[in-house]
Amino acid sequence: MDDIRYGIIGTGMMGIEHIENINALPEARVTAIADPFPASLEAGAAAAAGPVSVHADHRGLLESGECDAVVVATPNMTHVDVLADVLAQPDLHVLVEKPLCTTVADCERVIELAEGRPGIVWVGLEYRYMPPVARLIEAVRAGAVGRTHMVAIREHRFPFLTKVGDWNRFSTNTGGTLVEKCCHFFDLMNLLADADPVRVYASGGQDVNHLDEVYDGRRADMLDNAFVIVDYANGVRAMLDLCMFAEATHNQEEISVVGDAGKVEAALPENVLRTGRRGEHWIGGVDVTAVHDPSIAYHGHHHGSSFVEHGRFCDAIRNGTEPEVTLTDGLRSVALGAAAHRSIDEGRPITL
Repeated sequence: MDDIRYGIIGTGMMGIEHIENINALPEARVTAIADPFPASLEAGAAAAAGPVSVHADHRGLLESGECDAVVVATPNMTHVDVLADVLAQPDLHVLVEKPLCTTVADCERVIELAEGRPGIVWVGLEYRYMPPVARLIEAVRAGAVGRTHMVAIREHRFPFLTKVGDWNRFSTNTGGTLVEKCCHFFDLMNLLADADPVRVYASGGQDVNHLDEVYDGRRADMLDNAFVIVDYANGVRAMLDLCMFAEATHNQEEISVVGDAGKVEAALPENVLRTGRRGEHWIGGVDVTAVHDPSIAYHGHHHGSSFVEHGRFCDAIRNGTEPEVTLTDGLRSVALGAAAHRSIDEGRPITL
C-alpha cells in the first residue's frame, strides 16, 4: 500500500492533535478534513502537512473517495450518528476517539453496525501506549508482581478545557466525567485485572470547578472529583482517585499494581517505572527506571502515546490484522464509567 490517506472528522483540539501525529508518521498523510465550524476547518487545514480537501459535513468527506482511513474526533454525543455513516462504508478503516459513545446502548449499536466489515475499527484509548504505562503492563504480564491483587490509579489534574460551543460542560453531551475522562483508566484496569468487572462502588461530586458557569440557562454539571472501586471476577480490586482541581501536583498520573510478589508503579510526567520485589526491596529502596522511547517522533498532549497508537493502527491496516483496542474494549470502558455515575446517583453498589 502507498501512503495511508487519512480523513479527519472533527478538527477541534483532538482533531488537530491527530493531524500533528499523522504528520510525523512515515507513509501516512491527511488528505481530507471535515467540521461544521469554519474556524476549526481553517485550523485543521493549517495543521495538515500538505493540501487537503475541506468539507463542512462529514458525509462529503466520506463521498470524496480520498481516504483509506478516518479519525472520528467529534464531540462525544455525536459519535454514534457519525459512526453510523462511517461504518456504512465497509472497506474504510476507522479510529474513533474515546469514549466510544456516551451510553452503553449506543456502544452496543455501533458494535452491531460494525459486524462483518472488512475495515478495522479501533477505539482511541491511547493511555495504554504511554511509555511508562506500556512498560508497567509488560512487567505485570511478565510476572513482576506475581499474582495481581490490587490496581490503583490516581489522576490529579487541571479542570476541563474550554471547547467549541462549551459542549463538554454537560453530562448529557459527554456521558459524564467518569465516561468522558476516565474511560482511559477503566480500560487500563480491565487490561491489568485480566478479568470481567462485576461490581462498581463510587463516590463523587462537583465541588470546585464550573460552579458559576451557565450556558443557555443550563448550569454546568460535570463532576470534578471521585473515588471509584471496581471488583473483578478473579478477586482483583481496582481503585480510581480522580481530582480535577489538583494541578498543583508533581505527577498527574500514578498507576500501581500490587501482587503477592511485589509492586510496580508508573508515574507521569515524571516518566519513571518503579519496581519492588518482596524479600529483596524495602520501602524507599526499590528499582527506579527512567522510561523514554526514542522511536516517538511527536509527543503532543499524551506523552507520545497517540503517535504509537497511529503507528500500530497503520500496521494493522497494512498487515490485515485485528485492532489492538477493540469496540468491545470501548464498550467495557464506557460501561464502568456509566456504572460509577449510577452508583453515585443512587448511593449503592452497581452490579455489572
